[in-house]
Amino acid sequence: MQGTKRVLIRPLVTEKSNLVTEKQNKYVFIVDRTSTKAEIKKAVESYFSVDVVAVNTSITPGKVTSKMTKKGMVSGRKSAKKKAYITLKEGNTIDIYS
Repeated sequence: MQGTKRVLIRPLVTEKSNLVTEKQNKYVFIVDRTSTKAEIKKAVESYFSVDVVAVNTSITPGKVTSKMTKKGMVSGRKSAKKKAYITLKEGNTIDIYS
C-alpha cells in the first residue's frame, strides 16, 4: 500500500504574494511537484473549508548557487519548487498567519 502524499507543503508569504492576496483574493502555496490542479483544489477545500474557483500552477526551476568561503568557492543547487495560485470565491478568506 502506497502512503498518502502531502499536497500542500506551506503557504508562500512574500511581499508579492501578499499584494496578490489583497488585490485579487488569491493565495499562494508551495505544493508537491507531482500534485495536479484537481488534487490541490480538493486539499485546499477540505483543509480550509473554503470554495475554490480556480487553481493556477507554476514550476520554478532549481538554480545553481555559489559562494566564496575560507576554503574557496563552494557551489550547490537550490531545489525546484511548484507554486499554486488559489483563487477563492468572493467572501471566502484563509487565515495563513494562525
